[in-house]
Amino acid sequence: MLKGKVALITGSTSGIGLGIATKLAEMGATLAINGFGDADAIEQIVTDLSKTSNAPAKYYPTDMSDATAIDKMMADIANDLGPIDILINNAGIQHVSPVEDFPTDKWNAIIAINMSSVFHTTRNVVPAMKSNGWGRIINIASAHSLVASPFKSAYVAAKHGVGGFTKTTALETATHGITVNAISPGYVLTPLVSAQIPDTAQARGISEEEVVRDVLLAAQPTKEFVAIDDIAEMVAFLCGNAAKGITGSNVSMDGGWTAK
Repeated sequence: MLKGKVALITGSTSGIGLGIATKLAEMGATLAINGFGDADAIEQIVTDLSKTSNAPAKYYPTDMSDATAIDKMMADIANDLGPIDILINNAGIQHVSPVEDFPTDKWNAIIAINMSSVFHTTRNVVPAMKSNGWGRIINIASAHSLVASPFKSAYVAAKHGVGGFTKTTALETATHGITVNAISPGYVLTPLVSAQIPDTAQARGISEEEVVRDVLLAAQPTKEFVAIDDIAEMVAFLCGNAAKGITGSNVSMDGGWTAK
C-alpha cells in the first residue's frame, strides 16, 4: 500500500497516465495529476481519485515543454501535498513525418515534452527522495526506446534518450533507497496512438485500417494492443517493496515486439 506517499503522474488526464493514477489511488497514494483536457472532466477525475484513495488529489495544468513552469509545479506540489515520493514521467506527444519534411517546431516540442521534461521533474524530486531514503521514479518510455520505426525521428530519439537517462539516474541514486526504471510498452490504444493513425496512413499512402493491421500490430507477435491496466499493474509492482532490488531496468511490455 502507498498510504502517505505523494505521487506525481505527468500526462495523467487520459490514457496510460490516467490508468496509472487510478491504480495508485487504489493503493492509497496522495495524487498530483497533470495534463490537458476538458475542465469539468478533469475536475471529476480529481474527485474520483480522491474518493478512491481516501487521500488528497490535486490537478496541475502545467505545460511540460516549459522548464520554468515545471519547476513551479514541483514546488507547488511540495507545498500543497508534501515532498514527492513517487514520480511517474508519462507525458508525451507524437508527430509522424519523413525526416526531410519534419517540422522544426514539432521536433522541438517532442524533445521538450517526451525527454527534457523527464530531466526537469527528476532533478527536482531527487534531493527530497535522498533525504527521505526512499523514492520511486518510473519513466514511461516505449518500445521505441529500444528499436526504431520510420517517420518517427523525434519520438524515437526522445525515447532512446529516456532509456539512457533512466540508467544514469539509477546509478546515481542506487545507494539512497531510490529506484529508477523505465517501462517500454508496445502499441496501446490511447488518444496519442489513435491520433497518429491518420498521419501514418498519409505518410505511407495506405488506409487507416492497414495502418492498424500492417503497421501497428504487425510489430507485436501477440497481435493485440497492450492493455493500460497491465501497465498500471507493472507500475504498482515497481513501487512496491518486492521491487526494491530492481533499478536501471527497462521493462518491455510490447507483446514480444523487441524479442525479434
